[in-house]
Amino acid sequence: MKKKLLSGLLCAAMVGSLFVGCGSSSDSAPADDGAAADTSAPAADSGEAETTTGGGAAGTYALVPKSAGNPFNEKEADGFTAAIEAMGGTAVVQYPESATADAQITVIQSLISQGVDSICVAANDENALQAVLEEAMDAGIKVCSVDSSVNKDSRAVHCNQAGVDEIGLALIDAVYDISGGEGQFAILSATSQATNQNAWIDSMKSYMESDSKYADLELVEVAYGDDESQKSTDQTQALLQKYPDLKVICSPTTVGIAAAAKVLQDQGSSVKLTGLGLPSEMAAYIGDGDDYSCPYMFLWNPIDLGALGAYTSVALVNGDITGAAGDTFSCELGDYTVVDAADGGTEIILGAPFKFDPSNIDEWKEVY
Repeated sequence: MKKKLLSGLLCAAMVGSLFVGCGSSSDSAPADDGAAADTSAPAADSGEAETTTGGGAAGTYALVPKSAGNPFNEKEADGFTAAIEAMGGTAVVQYPESATADAQITVIQSLISQGVDSICVAANDENALQAVLEEAMDAGIKVCSVDSSVNKDSRAVHCNQAGVDEIGLALIDAVYDISGGEGQFAILSATSQATNQNAWIDSMKSYMESDSKYADLELVEVAYGDDESQKSTDQTQALLQKYPDLKVICSPTTVGIAAAAKVLQDQGSSVKLTGLGLPSEMAAYIGDGDDYSCPYMFLWNPIDLGALGAYTSVALVNGDITGAAGDTFSCELGDYTVVDAADGGTEIILGAPFKFDPSNIDEWKEVY
């Protein structure tokens, strides 16, 4: 699958807004140890934009992120809005009042009343949104999910940032590497109902159970910071107090990893950190040696992920795809195929997780 990896972000940083399709494409794959192999610096290119889905996006396309004030969600919304507007459509981004399913249900009910053409949602709870999304589908609104999926029966297709097992393997191998292959580690997640984080954590556990390589690692706790900075800070401090022999914290959430990094570095803790984070927020914490809390971490392009949600929404509304496995479409990000998802539904995968480490973080922190 051809894809744009972070190229749109570089252009956004250079000109102040996303220009879809302005960079070169990449087909880098994860290395054998589960980490993304490509850690090179961003480079722009003058290539022409590729064919877009369906030739236009007349209509109104809505995005419902997990929460307001979350930098990842905001970048995701930037990508969604820019892609829809570039195709001539109207983008509506509606943030819930809190990072809960109930707050998202209220937003979705309002969007149904407005008669939008599509709803793309990053779920705070996989199953709690099912009834209201089925109501939207019954009203003729095309529904897809992005980042954190909804129940397979209440979406046409899910836009996934990377394969669940690719992410799970990258994270557990990072814990293995940073810990020296043994000892206690903890996970600091978002909400206990977040479908994407739960799937990645389950994948990590599955690798631990199936491969004797990880036999000397001990997962002592999965803590939940609810994607709130203060609660994530409190949870990190609690983990340090409860587990004096803790060696690594893995936080697969941008809010959690930033909060944990500050706690560990401010306290001069020997506990190390990895997970999924924004380069601009984590640059001060990534480095070698005792002065840095995070040796390396991973993420993908949240702007491109939001854009993928936009192109998928347009493809559904235009009838280019139905969400069935085997459906294909092209857009400025590349050529995509709908594939079977682990939950029995279908998904479109943006690309592999990307590794940020001391060799590239100073360049990437200027991008996003």
